[in-house]
Amino acid sequence: MFDIAVILINYNSSKYTLNCIKSVIAKTATNINYQIIIIDNCSKKDDFDVLEQECTALGLEHLILVRSKINTGFGAGNMMGVHYANAKYYAFLNNDTLFKNDCFTILKDAIEQNSEIGIAGAQAYNRNDNFMVSLDHYASPLREIIGRGFLEKINSKKYPKRKKRYNKPVKVNFIPGSFMFIKAANFDEVGGFDSNIFLYYEETDLCKRLAANKKFAYLIPRAEFLHYHGASTERSIAIKKELKISLLYVIRKHYGLAGFSVVWLYLTIKYFFSSIVKPRHWSLFFLLLKGAHISNSLKQQQKINTE
Repeated sequence: MFDIAVILINYNSSKYTLNCIKSVIAKTATNINYQIIIIDNCSKKDDFDVLEQECTALGLEHLILVRSKINTGFGAGNMMGVHYANAKYYAFLNNDTLFKNDCFTILKDAIEQNSEIGIAGAQAYNRNDNFMVSLDHYASPLREIIGRGFLEKINSKKYPKRKKRYNKPVKVNFIPGSFMFIKAANFDEVGGFDSNIFLYYEETDLCKRLAANKKFAYLIPRAEFLHYHGASTERSIAIKKELKISLLYVIRKHYGLAGFSVVWLYLTIKYFFSSIVKPRHWSLFFLLLKGAHISNSLKQQQKINTE
């Protein structure tokens, strides 16, 4: 059994994936025994071919590259990676990240020293090495309507300040999906990622289920990494729609029909007025008007690739 299974998803971004792998190799202590599992989420053939050739050239004994015939999204793609994992810890890592220091040793030590930690995250910096927010509060009716800033003002213990620089581990609601380090037993016990979600809000859902088992999310600021952010996902109205679909799905799952109804009504009214100023938002408003059901997700539009 390995200490860590490093799981990455590639989607038409092989250059980032390869740089990420090289960063892991360069920064991880030699006494850490790890495997690398790459799930190619149905990239274009040219991109996959480059990735396959370069992975072979690396000559890593414990590197597994699997090409999915369909784009399964973030959660399901990572769950596919878990099928190939044989390790005590899982490290779910966005491919557009680079380690600044030995993150795995720092995060592993933190979890082993504090049994309350169910999942740990590192401090992120952007491509210009500037501080990035690396924690967040659960998606909830309160957060959506009154906002993160107000929650932090009224209860900073329950809602730690996101923009604050921390110098010691801090308990948070959840950590971003760009880098999640978790004990495999804890992940497996709660069933892993919810594969119904194609993109976005997978981490808030996972961390909320872990917290129900008294295993909490912690930011470990001594572990540091660079995040290029969104290298394989371009912003568009389709992506904005996916955000709202996933948000409402997670709200319904954890806060029931009443919580869903409050957030749905709030967003529908918000985007009605927004659409008057920004006509491109009309399609988003009509999606919300119809309930923004998960059946409208991009997941339902993916096609099997036979190349």
